[in-house]
Amino acid sequence: MSGSNDHIDDKARRYGKQAIVAAAARLQSGGLVAVPTETVYGLAADSTNATAIAEIYRTKGRPDFNPLIVHVPDFDAARKLGLFNDLAIRFAKRFWPGPLTIVVPKVPDCAVAPAVTAGLPTIALRCPAHPLMQELLKISELFLAAPSANKSGGISPTTKRHVERSLGGKTPMVLDGGPCKSGVESTIIAIRDENYQILRPGPITAEELQNCAGKAAINHQDSRIEAPGQLASHYAPSKPVRLNATKTEPDEYLIGFGAAAGDSNLSASGDLAEAASNLFATLHIADASDRVRIAVVPIPKSGIGIAINDRLKRASQ
Repeated sequence: MSGSNDHIDDKARRYGKQAIVAAAARLQSGGLVAVPTETVYGLAADSTNATAIAEIYRTKGRPDFNPLIVHVPDFDAARKLGLFNDLAIRFAKRFWPGPLTIVVPKVPDCAVAPAVTAGLPTIALRCPAHPLMQELLKISELFLAAPSANKSGGISPTTKRHVERSLGGKTPMVLDGGPCKSGVESTIIAIRDENYQILRPGPITAEELQNCAGKAAINHQDSRIEAPGQLASHYAPSKPVRLNATKTEPDEYLIGFGAAAGDSNLSASGDLAEAASNLFATLHIADASDRVRIAVVPIPKSGIGIAINDRLKRASQ
């Protein structure tokens, strides 16, 4: 399901095969590598290496109760780590490779380090579509735990520069694949027997999931943190963020959308997909400005706009 290897190899050569081989060797020896996916840059490590996983937590300053997503090259690899029922298989076949993370029960004797799943009986799995990440998975022959390559709770990185700015002196080797396409982290769903729950909205919309499953997601009350991005405060700039702003104050940097121009505009044409792609990059710009606060105009709450509003709400808390 991951596409032809020839296609992946051709694209990967544009990024430098030698660099990918060096990154694979670094990962195999227990090191960290920042690598682009189609969503955001991830801070990758061998998911079976407990020491390497601990280094992810140290580098990000990430709470140890927040699980990590494990990236795999294809569905067959995913089944070595998680138990997929018919519904989970349907989602994987429809959306992989792509920006959908599926939380399923772990297989018995699951190989990943305990810290990856934060002691839970489930595991979050994704097959990424980015050719560079796919090539790295293939060459390293590893299952890669890869949270966003930034300080925990900060703005997610969509360029190499964002990674370096956020991690500073702790920045590891970075594979530069240019700006990420989606710009918003993957949609995360949890399989609940024959139903599913959306844990984090993202590029794959609720409507697309419902069309695939033949039913809507369920609401499931559970206080556990089962996947990344569920903390109330997340994706946060260093400055206060005010949402649904209809006018701006002199000390605010205004992020616009559509006809509401602002200092920066997520999408002048009102395209929500473009807005999602530009979201984190624009937050980085606003955070680096000389204004002391950030304001954001109203964003439509439909389609991928739900994911945008989710990230903005967490950034404002």
